[in-house]
Amino acid sequence: MKKNFAETLKSLFRIHQRIDEHFFEELTDSLIEGDVGQALALHIEDELRKLVKDEKLKDPSELPFLLSQILEKHVQETFFVPMPDKRNIWLLLGVNGVGKTTSAAKIANYYREKHNTNVLLVAGDTFRAAAINQLKHHAEKLGMRIIANQQGGDAAAVVFDAGEALKSAGSGLALVDTAGRLHNREDLVRELQKIDRIARSKADDACYKKLIVLDATTGQNALRQAEVFKEAVGIDAVVLTKYDSSARGGIAISIGKELHVPVLFVCTGETYTDIAPFNSKEYVKTFLDL
Repeated sequence: MKKNFAETLKSLFRIHQRIDEHFFEELTDSLIEGDVGQALALHIEDELRKLVKDEKLKDPSELPFLLSQILEKHVQETFFVPMPDKRNIWLLLGVNGVGKTTSAAKIANYYREKHNTNVLLVAGDTFRAAAINQLKHHAEKLGMRIIANQQGGDAAAVVFDAGEALKSAGSGLALVDTAGRLHNREDLVRELQKIDRIARSKADDACYKKLIVLDATTGQNALRQAEVFKEAVGIDAVVLTKYDSSARGGIAISIGKELHVPVLFVCTGETYTDIAPFNSKEYVKTFLDL
C-alpha cells in the first residue's frame, strides 16, 4: 500500500542524516505526491531552504516544525453563519460527482442543528432529474422544505422562487444545488451567471455566498475546477468532500496559496453529521502527523 504524505515525510527525516540536495529533492517530490502541486512544492522548498540557511540547521529532525509554519501561511480557513433576520442565499458550485447535493444536505443540517437556522433546500440543478430527486430525498429525511421544478426547467426561476419563499418567511437560508458541467459547457456558464445575478438580487446585503464543493481525492484537478468557477462567478469558500488530510489533503494548501480562497467545511463520510468546520492548524498538524 502506498504511503501517505506524513509517513513518507517521517521516513525522509529518519533516513537522511543531514540536510543536503538529495533531501530537498525528496521533500519536494513528497509534497507533489501529497497534492500540493509542483510550482507550490518548489516554492515551499525555497522557503525552507532559506530558513535552514538563516538558522544554520543541520539535522533534518529540526525541520517538521519549520515546515508546519510555512504550510500554515498558505492554508486559509473561514467560518460564517447565516445572518439572523435576513434573507441568506448560498450557491453550491462544483462539477458533477463531487458531492454537491449531499453536501447541501449536510450543510443544511449543520446550520439548523448548530445555529437554529430556518433552511430551504433549492434544486437548482435542473439538468439532471437524479439531482432533483436526490435533493427531494434529503429534504424528506431531514424534514426540510424544498424548492424545486421539473427537469429542464429554468434554474434561475427556481432561485427566484427560493428568494420569494425567504421573503415570505421573513428570514432564513436558501442552499442552492447547481448544475455541474461548467468546465465544458458554455451555456451552463451563462446559466450560472444568470443564477448569480438573481441570487444576489434576492439576498439581503452581505448575505450572499458562493461555495465550491471539491473532491479532495482528485488533487490538482480540484484546483483547476476551482479556477474555472472562480473566473465565471467568483468563490467565497471551499467545501472539501472525501477529506483525508493524511493521504491526499494537500489541495487545501494549493487553493489557499494559488487562489486565495479559504476552506469552510470538510466532509468525511456519508451521514448528515459527517461535516465539520475547517481548522487550518489542525489540518497542517494532521497533514504532517505532528
